[in-house]
Amino acid sequence: MTSPKLNIVIGIATAGRREVLTDTISSLNNQTRMANTLLVCPAQLDDIDEDALRLYRGPSQVLYGPRGLPAQRNTIMAATDADLIIFFDDDFLPAPDFLAETEALFEKDPSIVIATGEVAADGICGPGLSHNEALNIIQNLPPQTADHILSDTYNGYGCNMVIRMAPVRQNGQCFDENLPLYAWLEDVDFSRQLAPAGRIVKSSRLRGVHMGTKRSGRTPGRKLGYSQIANPLYMMRKGTLRPTIGYKHMAKNIAANLARSLKPEPWVDRKGRLSGNLLAIKDWIRGTIRPDNILKL
Repeated sequence: MTSPKLNIVIGIATAGRREVLTDTISSLNNQTRMANTLLVCPAQLDDIDEDALRLYRGPSQVLYGPRGLPAQRNTIMAATDADLIIFFDDDFLPAPDFLAETEALFEKDPSIVIATGEVAADGICGPGLSHNEALNIIQNLPPQTADHILSDTYNGYGCNMVIRMAPVRQNGQCFDENLPLYAWLEDVDFSRQLAPAGRIVKSSRLRGVHMGTKRSGRTPGRKLGYSQIANPLYMMRKGTLRPTIGYKHMAKNIAANLARSLKPEPWVDRKGRLSGNLLAIKDWIRGTIRPDNILKL
């Protein structure tokens, strides 16, 4: 085996998914190129089983900071001098070669500042996938081929987002903590902040499965519905989201919540989301809309 060329850290911000996180950490032992360090930032003490973490076969550390996805990710970034941080959601399982392919990609092209991978299956669009279902999909991925599809993209997908840390440190950049809790579209906001520093790409060689777990840890429906309106408006004002994309996001979510509220999916609180949408629109008209209003709901 060749010596690692880059200092690569895996960062996981987690909340309310203790068992899911345990399974995910266990799967990280399958990497052909282990991370230099695994950093986990839970929202509260009982979000992580430290006994299970000790079974991880590489260096690891638990960090504690303010609750909320941006704040937890900022805690992780502040705790390391890594060349790359790979942010995985606590319910994302990477293919065994994910880190090896990441290192090869960032070594080859220094212009890349963010890379995101090919999600072979995404349970976020349905009832979610179990850990065993996700493992089965990973185990049956086709072998890597010489064909490498690398395309520029508007933003990284937060469930698997690789960040080159040098320009982040040079620019004093962080995740925006004005986007609280689950922080709808925080991956877009961060990506567009870093976009002037280099390329944001999607690579077909970085593969994994997003389980889209529907258990605890997510923002309740009404709060999420409010964020679906408030966060895009906030980001458009600060210049990290094109208005055409922002209004499209809002219209799409309102339409979906409205159409499905009469017969909602069992795993989605459509009525809560629609209520949050309407409350946000009301605040928008009154000029009082802010992302952190969800903390009062």
